[in-house]
Amino acid sequence: MAILTVNAGSSSLKFSIYPTLDGAVLPSILAGSFEGLEPGGKTELRYAYQGVEHAEYFVDVDQDPFLAALMHLKELLLGIKDLPPIRAVSHRIVHGGAEFFQPIISTSATLEKLSAMSALAPLHQPHSLDGVKAFSQVFPDIPQVLCFDTAFHKTMSTLETSLALPKEITDQGVRRYGFHGISYQYIIGELMESSNKARDKVLMAHLGNGASLCAAIDGKSVATTMGFSALDGLMMGTRSGSLDAGVLMYLVERGYTHDQLQDLLYRKSGLLGVSTISADMRKLRSSSNPLAKEAIELFIYKIIREGGAMIGCLGGLDLISFSGGIGEHDPILRSAVCKKLAWLGVELDEKLNQEATQHLTLKISTPQSRVEVWVIPTDEGVMTAQEAITLLRSQGVS
Repeated sequence: MAILTVNAGSSSLKFSIYPTLDGAVLPSILAGSFEGLEPGGKTELRYAYQGVEHAEYFVDVDQDPFLAALMHLKELLLGIKDLPPIRAVSHRIVHGGAEFFQPIISTSATLEKLSAMSALAPLHQPHSLDGVKAFSQVFPDIPQVLCFDTAFHKTMSTLETSLALPKEITDQGVRRYGFHGISYQYIIGELMESSNKARDKVLMAHLGNGASLCAAIDGKSVATTMGFSALDGLMMGTRSGSLDAGVLMYLVERGYTHDQLQDLLYRKSGLLGVSTISADMRKLRSSSNPLAKEAIELFIYKIIREGGAMIGCLGGLDLISFSGGIGEHDPILRSAVCKKLAWLGVELDEKLNQEATQHLTLKISTPQSRVEVWVIPTDEGVMTAQEAITLLRSQGVS
Protein backbone atom coordinates (compact mmCIF):
# COMPACT_ATOMS: atom_id res chain seq x y z
CA MET A 1 0.00 0.00 0.00
CA ALA A 2 0.99 3.66 0.00
CA ILE A 3 0.69 6.75 2.17
CA LEU A 4 -0.29 10.11 0.71
CA THR A 5 1.41 12.90 2.68
CA VAL A 6 0.17 16.47 2.41
CA ASN A 7 1.06 19.92 3.70
CA ALA A 8 -1.64 22.52 3.12
CA GLY A 9 -0.98 26.27 3.04
CA SER A 10 -3.16 29.30 2.45
CA SER A 11 -2.84 29.09 -1.34
CA SER A 12 -0.79 25.96 -1.91
CA LEU A 13 -0.78 22.22 -1.33
CA LYS A 14 2.27 19.98 -1.37
CA PHE A 15 1.83 16.22 -1.66
CA SER A 16 3.86 13.03 -2.00
CA ILE A 17 3.09 9.33 -2.26
CA TYR A 18 5.27 6.86 -0.39
CA PRO A 19 4.88 3.11 -0.99
CA THR A 20 5.34 0.94 2.09
CA LEU A 21 6.62 -2.60 2.58
CA ASP A 22 6.44 -4.55 5.83
CA GLY A 23 6.02 -1.36 7.87
CA ALA A 24 8.89 0.46 6.17
CA VAL A 25 8.45 3.55 4.02
CA LEU A 26 10.04 3.37 0.57
CA PRO A 27 11.20 6.38 -1.49
CA SER A 28 8.49 8.63 -2.86
CA ILE A 29 7.23 7.67 -6.33
CA LEU A 30 5.11 10.77 -6.92
CA ALA A 31 5.50 14.28 -5.55
CA GLY A 32 4.05 17.61 -6.51
CA SER A 33 2.30 20.78 -5.50
CA PHE A 34 -0.66 22.98 -6.32
CA GLU A 35 -0.09 26.73 -6.35
CA GLY A 36 -2.57 29.56 -6.87
CA LEU A 37 -5.36 28.14 -4.71
CA GLU A 38 -6.48 31.55 -3.51
CA PRO A 39 -10.03 32.59 -4.60
CA GLY A 40 -9.98 33.67 -8.22
CA GLY A 41 -6.48 32.32 -8.75
CA LYS A 42 -5.23 30.28 -11.67
CA THR A 43 -4.20 26.93 -10.25
CA GLU A 44 -0.91 25.43 -11.29
CA LEU A 45 -0.20 21.74 -10.71
CA ARG A 46 3.37 20.52 -10.95
CA TYR A 47 4.31 16.95 -10.19
CA ALA A 48 6.93 14.34 -10.95
CA TYR A 49 6.10 10.67 -11.37
CA GLN A 50 8.88 8.12 -11.82
CA GLY A 51 11.31 10.84 -12.80
CA VAL A 52 9.06 12.52 -15.39
CA GLU A 53 7.93 16.08 -14.62
CA HIS A 54 4.51 17.42 -15.56
CA ALA A 55 2.81 20.83 -15.36
CA GLU A 56 -0.86 21.70 -15.76
CA TYR A 57 -2.99 24.81 -15.34
CA PHE A 58 -6.70 25.00 -14.70
CA VAL A 59 -9.37 27.34 -13.38
CA ASP A 60 -12.59 26.09 -11.78
CA VAL A 61 -14.87 29.05 -11.17
CA ASP A 62 -17.76 26.91 -9.94
CA GLN A 63 -15.98 25.30 -7.02
CA ASP A 64 -13.79 26.18 -4.08
CA PRO A 65 -10.20 26.21 -5.46
CA PHE A 66 -8.91 23.85 -2.79
CA LEU A 67 -11.67 21.32 -3.34
CA ALA A 68 -11.20 21.63 -7.09
CA ALA A 69 -7.50 20.85 -6.64
CA LEU A 70 -8.29 17.78 -4.55
CA MET A 71 -10.76 16.49 -7.13
CA HIS A 72 -8.07 17.02 -9.74
CA LEU A 73 -5.57 15.15 -7.54
CA LYS A 74 -8.02 12.29 -7.07
CA GLU A 75 -8.51 11.97 -10.83
CA LEU A 76 -4.74 12.04 -11.30
CA LEU A 77 -4.19 9.23 -8.81
CA LEU A 78 -7.00 7.11 -10.25
CA GLY A 79 -5.45 7.52 -13.69
CA ILE A 80 -2.11 5.99 -12.67
CA LYS A 81 -2.66 2.26 -13.19
CA ASP A 82 0.31 0.88 -11.26
CA LEU A 83 -0.05 3.13 -8.21
CA PRO A 84 -0.31 1.18 -4.94
CA PRO A 85 -3.62 1.67 -3.11
CA ILE A 86 -3.57 4.62 -0.74
CA ARG A 87 -4.17 3.45 2.81
CA ALA A 88 -4.07 6.81 4.60
CA VAL A 89 -3.55 10.53 4.10
CA SER A 90 -0.98 11.88 6.54
CA HIS A 91 -1.09 15.57 7.49
CA ARG A 92 1.52 17.75 9.18
CA ILE A 93 -0.22 19.70 11.96
CA VAL A 94 1.90 22.44 13.52
CA HIS A 95 0.37 22.62 17.00
CA GLY A 96 -0.78 19.70 19.11
CA GLY A 97 -0.93 21.66 22.36
CA ALA A 98 -0.55 19.87 25.67
CA GLU A 99 -2.82 16.97 24.68
CA PHE A 100 -1.60 15.58 21.35
CA PHE A 101 1.88 14.03 21.47
CA GLN A 102 1.31 11.02 19.21
CA PRO A 103 -0.07 10.65 15.67
CA ILE A 104 -3.83 10.13 15.68
CA ILE A 105 -6.62 9.48 13.20
CA SER A 106 -8.69 12.61 12.69
CA THR A 107 -12.16 12.95 14.18
CA SER A 108 -14.51 15.91 14.40
CA ALA A 109 -13.75 16.17 18.13
CA THR A 110 -9.98 16.36 17.63
CA LEU A 111 -10.36 18.92 14.83
CA GLU A 112 -12.44 21.09 17.13
CA LYS A 113 -9.77 20.97 19.84
CA LEU A 114 -6.99 21.70 17.35
CA SER A 115 -8.91 24.57 15.83
CA ALA A 116 -8.92 26.26 19.25
CA MET A 117 -5.10 26.41 18.98
CA SER A 118 -5.13 28.34 15.69
CA ALA A 119 -4.14 31.59 17.40
CA LEU A 120 -0.87 29.94 18.45
CA ALA A 121 0.14 29.21 14.84
CA PRO A 122 -2.03 31.46 12.65
CA LEU A 123 0.10 31.03 9.52
CA HIS A 124 -0.26 27.24 9.54
CA GLN A 125 -2.91 25.73 11.82
CA PRO A 126 -6.11 27.01 10.15
CA HIS A 127 -4.94 26.01 6.66
CA SER A 128 -3.75 22.57 7.81
CA LEU A 129 -7.08 21.85 9.48
CA ASP A 130 -9.01 23.10 6.44
CA GLY A 131 -6.90 20.67 4.43
CA VAL A 132 -7.86 17.77 6.70
CA LYS A 133 -11.54 18.60 6.32
CA ALA A 134 -11.27 18.90 2.54
CA PHE A 135 -9.40 15.60 2.19
CA SER A 136 -12.01 13.92 4.40
CA GLN A 137 -14.66 15.17 1.99
CA VAL A 138 -12.90 14.14 -1.22
CA PHE A 139 -11.38 10.88 0.14
CA PRO A 140 -14.14 9.88 2.60
CA ASP A 141 -13.12 6.22 2.99
CA ILE A 142 -9.44 6.86 3.73
CA PRO A 143 -8.19 7.57 7.29
CA GLN A 144 -6.76 11.04 7.83
CA VAL A 145 -3.70 10.76 10.10
CA LEU A 146 -2.55 13.84 12.00
CA CYS A 147 1.16 14.23 12.90
CA PHE A 148 2.20 17.03 15.24
CA ASP A 149 5.19 19.35 14.99
CA THR A 150 5.14 19.84 18.75
CA ALA A 151 5.32 16.12 19.62
CA PHE A 152 9.11 15.67 19.41
CA HIS A 153 9.58 18.21 22.21
CA LYS A 154 7.44 16.29 24.73
CA THR A 155 10.71 15.16 26.37
CA MET A 156 11.65 18.70 27.43
CA SER A 157 11.75 19.26 31.18
CA THR A 158 9.28 21.36 33.14
CA LEU A 159 12.02 23.94 33.61
CA GLU A 160 12.35 24.29 29.83
CA THR A 161 8.61 24.49 29.18
CA SER A 162 7.70 26.80 32.06
CA LEU A 163 7.08 30.55 31.72
CA ALA A 164 7.48 32.99 34.62
CA LEU A 165 3.81 34.01 34.64
CA PRO A 166 1.07 33.75 37.28
CA LYS A 167 -0.24 30.24 37.84
CA GLU A 168 -3.77 31.14 36.76
CA ILE A 169 -2.33 31.88 33.31
CA THR A 170 0.05 28.92 32.99
CA ASP A 171 -2.75 26.61 34.13
CA GLN A 172 -4.51 27.57 30.88
CA GLY A 173 -1.76 25.86 28.88
CA VAL A 174 0.44 28.93 28.43
CA ARG A 175 3.88 27.31 28.27
CA ARG A 176 6.70 26.56 25.85
CA TYR A 177 5.90 23.84 23.31
CA GLY A 178 8.52 23.95 20.55
CA PHE A 179 7.99 23.32 16.84
CA HIS A 180 9.65 21.83 13.73
CA GLY A 181 9.47 18.56 15.62
CA ILE A 182 8.71 16.38 12.58
CA SER A 183 11.82 17.75 10.89
CA TYR A 184 13.95 17.24 14.02
CA GLN A 185 12.68 13.69 14.42
CA TYR A 186 13.79 12.92 10.87
CA ILE A 187 17.15 14.68 11.30
CA ILE A 188 18.07 12.89 14.52
CA GLY A 189 17.13 9.59 12.88
CA GLU A 190 19.48 10.30 9.99
CA LEU A 191 22.23 11.30 12.40
CA MET A 192 21.76 8.09 14.40
CA GLU A 193 22.48 6.13 11.23
CA SER A 194 25.46 8.29 10.25
CA SER A 195 27.38 9.38 13.35
CA ASN A 196 28.61 7.81 16.57
CA LYS A 197 28.11 11.20 18.23
CA ALA A 198 24.39 11.41 17.50
CA ARG A 199 23.50 10.33 21.04
CA ASP A 200 25.81 12.90 22.58
CA LYS A 201 25.26 16.68 22.79
CA VAL A 202 23.63 17.66 19.48
CA LEU A 203 22.50 21.03 18.18
CA MET A 204 20.15 20.83 15.18
CA ALA A 205 19.54 23.97 13.11
CA HIS A 206 16.38 24.00 10.97
CA LEU A 207 16.94 27.16 8.92
CA GLY A 208 14.37 28.18 6.35
CA ASN A 209 11.55 30.67 6.07
CA GLY A 210 10.69 29.29 9.49
CA ALA A 211 13.81 28.82 11.60
CA SER A 212 14.64 27.26 14.94
CA LEU A 213 17.30 25.38 16.88
CA CYS A 214 16.90 22.23 18.93
CA ALA A 215 19.27 20.83 21.56
CA ALA A 216 19.15 17.04 21.93
CA ILE A 217 20.81 14.45 24.14
CA ASP A 218 20.40 10.72 23.49
CA GLY A 219 18.19 11.63 20.53
CA LYS A 220 15.67 13.48 22.71
CA SER A 221 14.80 17.17 22.73
CA VAL A 222 15.98 18.99 25.84
CA ALA A 223 15.59 22.60 24.64
CA THR A 224 14.47 24.52 21.58
CA THR A 225 14.21 28.15 20.50
CA MET A 226 10.53 28.25 19.55
CA GLY A 227 8.18 28.37 22.50
CA PHE A 228 4.49 29.06 23.12
CA SER A 229 4.09 30.01 19.47
CA ALA A 230 6.14 29.73 16.28
CA LEU A 231 7.25 33.35 16.74
CA ASP A 232 9.88 32.80 19.42
CA GLY A 233 13.62 32.35 19.05
CA LEU A 234 15.47 32.94 15.81
CA MET A 235 14.82 35.72 13.32
CA MET A 236 13.05 34.12 10.34
CA GLY A 237 11.96 34.93 6.79
CA THR A 238 9.07 37.17 7.79
CA ARG A 239 8.81 36.49 11.54
CA SER A 240 10.54 38.59 14.19
CA GLY A 241 11.77 35.85 16.50
CA SER A 242 12.34 36.70 20.18
CA LEU A 243 11.09 40.16 21.02
CA ASP A 244 10.97 42.24 24.20
CA ALA A 245 7.32 42.26 25.31
CA GLY A 246 7.79 45.95 26.02
CA VAL A 247 7.92 46.56 22.27
CA LEU A 248 4.42 45.13 21.95
CA MET A 249 3.12 47.32 24.79
CA TYR A 250 4.75 50.31 23.09
CA LEU A 251 2.96 49.50 19.81
CA VAL A 252 -0.37 48.89 21.55
CA GLU A 253 -0.07 52.30 23.20
CA ARG A 254 0.33 53.77 19.73
CA GLY A 255 -2.83 52.19 18.42
CA TYR A 256 -1.79 48.83 16.99
CA THR A 257 -4.62 46.30 17.01
CA HIS A 258 -4.30 42.55 17.55
CA ASP A 259 -4.57 41.89 13.81
CA GLN A 260 -1.99 44.55 12.99
CA LEU A 261 0.46 43.10 15.51
CA GLN A 262 -0.10 39.60 14.16
CA ASP A 263 0.51 40.80 10.61
CA LEU A 264 3.62 42.70 11.69
CA LEU A 265 5.22 39.87 13.66
CA TYR A 266 4.34 36.98 11.36
CA ARG A 267 4.42 38.53 7.87
CA LYS A 268 6.36 41.81 7.83
CA SER A 269 9.37 41.25 10.10
CA GLY A 270 12.46 39.03 9.96
CA LEU A 271 14.66 39.06 6.85
CA LEU A 272 11.94 40.87 4.93
CA GLY A 273 11.42 43.55 7.54
CA VAL A 274 15.11 44.30 8.12
CA SER A 275 16.12 44.18 4.45
CA THR A 276 12.94 45.85 3.10
CA ILE A 277 13.59 43.68 0.02
CA SER A 278 12.75 40.01 0.47
CA ALA A 279 12.44 37.07 2.84
CA ASP A 280 14.38 34.96 0.33
CA MET A 281 18.02 34.52 1.35
CA ARG A 282 19.02 33.97 -2.29
CA LYS A 283 17.69 37.37 -3.29
CA LEU A 284 19.42 39.01 -0.35
CA ARG A 285 22.73 37.37 -1.27
CA SER A 286 22.50 38.80 -4.80
CA SER A 287 21.47 42.29 -3.69
CA SER A 288 23.89 45.23 -3.37
CA ASN A 289 21.55 47.00 -0.95
CA PRO A 290 23.35 47.45 2.41
CA LEU A 291 20.12 46.55 4.21
CA ALA A 292 20.29 43.09 2.63
CA LYS A 293 23.74 42.59 4.14
CA GLU A 294 22.47 43.88 7.48
CA ALA A 295 19.60 41.38 7.45
CA ILE A 296 21.94 38.46 6.70
CA GLU A 297 24.39 39.47 9.42
CA LEU A 298 21.58 39.81 11.96
CA PHE A 299 20.22 36.39 10.98
CA ILE A 300 23.66 34.82 11.59
CA TYR A 301 24.10 36.71 14.87
CA LYS A 302 20.74 35.47 16.14
CA ILE A 303 21.77 31.87 15.34
CA ILE A 304 24.94 32.33 17.41
CA ARG A 305 23.13 34.11 20.25
CA GLU A 306 20.33 31.55 20.53
CA GLY A 307 22.77 28.72 19.81
CA GLY A 308 24.82 29.75 22.81
CA ALA A 309 21.78 29.25 25.03
CA MET A 310 21.15 25.81 23.53
CA ILE A 311 24.81 24.81 24.05
CA GLY A 312 24.54 26.02 27.63
CA CYS A 313 21.51 23.76 28.18
CA LEU A 314 23.48 20.86 26.70
CA GLY A 315 26.58 21.59 28.77
CA GLY A 316 28.78 21.45 25.70
CA LEU A 317 28.58 20.43 22.04
CA ASP A 318 29.57 17.30 20.13
CA LEU A 319 27.67 17.71 16.86
CA ILE A 320 25.85 20.42 14.93
CA SER A 321 23.63 19.84 11.91
CA PHE A 322 22.18 22.20 9.30
CA SER A 323 18.83 21.57 7.59
CA GLY A 324 16.04 23.52 5.91
CA GLY A 325 16.10 25.62 2.75
CA ILE A 326 18.82 27.98 4.02
CA GLY A 327 20.70 25.46 6.14
CA GLU A 328 20.97 22.96 3.29
CA HIS A 329 21.75 25.34 0.42
CA ASP A 330 23.76 28.26 1.81
CA PRO A 331 27.41 27.26 2.34
CA ILE A 332 28.37 30.88 3.09
CA LEU A 333 26.03 30.94 6.07
CA ARG A 334 27.22 27.55 7.33
CA SER A 335 30.81 28.75 7.13
CA ALA A 336 30.02 32.00 8.97
CA VAL A 337 28.21 30.18 11.78
CA CYS A 338 30.97 27.59 12.19
CA LYS A 339 33.69 30.26 12.29
CA LYS A 340 31.88 31.95 15.15
CA LEU A 341 31.81 28.59 16.95
CA ALA A 342 35.51 27.91 16.41
CA TRP A 343 36.13 28.48 20.14
CA LEU A 344 34.27 25.20 20.73
CA GLY A 345 36.64 23.35 18.43
CA VAL A 346 34.44 23.54 15.34
CA GLU A 347 36.57 23.22 12.20
CA LEU A 348 34.90 23.16 8.79
CA ASP A 349 36.21 21.47 5.65
CA GLU A 350 35.41 24.27 3.19
CA LYS A 351 35.65 21.99 0.16
CA LEU A 352 33.08 19.60 1.60
CA ASN A 353 30.98 22.56 2.72
CA GLN A 354 30.80 23.84 -0.87
CA GLU A 355 29.90 20.37 -2.13
CA ALA A 356 27.04 19.89 0.33
CA THR A 357 24.33 21.03 -2.07
CA GLN A 358 23.31 17.72 -3.64
CA HIS A 359 20.46 16.75 -1.29
CA LEU A 360 22.70 14.22 0.44
CA THR A 361 23.55 13.68 4.09
CA LEU A 362 27.17 14.79 4.41
CA LYS A 363 29.67 15.47 7.19
CA ILE A 364 31.46 18.74 6.39
CA SER A 365 33.84 19.08 9.36
CA THR A 366 37.51 18.18 9.25
CA PRO A 367 38.82 15.00 10.91
CA GLN A 368 40.51 17.24 13.52
CA SER A 369 37.31 19.08 14.46
CA ARG A 370 36.23 18.41 18.06
CA VAL A 371 32.63 19.01 16.97
CA GLU A 372 31.17 17.16 14.01
CA VAL A 373 29.27 19.30 11.48
CA TRP A 374 26.64 17.74 9.23
CA VAL A 375 24.28 18.84 6.48
CA ILE A 376 21.06 16.80 6.68
CA PRO A 377 18.42 17.41 3.99
CA THR A 378 15.24 17.14 6.01
CA ASP A 379 12.20 15.20 4.79
CA GLU A 380 9.05 15.83 6.78
CA GLY A 381 7.02 13.90 4.21
CA VAL A 382 8.76 10.58 4.75
CA MET A 383 8.55 11.13 8.51
CA THR A 384 4.78 11.69 8.47
CA ALA A 385 4.39 8.69 6.17
CA GLN A 386 6.31 6.54 8.65
CA GLU A 387 4.20 7.87 11.52
CA ALA A 388 1.03 6.98 9.63
CA ILE A 389 2.07 3.43 8.76
CA THR A 390 3.25 2.81 12.33
CA LEU A 391 -0.10 4.03 13.68
CA LEU A 392 -2.09 1.85 11.27
CA ARG A 393 -0.03 -1.24 12.04
CA SER A 394 -0.50 -0.64 15.78
CA GLN A 395 -4.24 -0.81 15.10
CA GLY A 396 -3.92 -4.08 13.23
CA VAL A 397 -3.97 -2.68 9.71
CA SER A 398 -1.25 -4.16 7.49
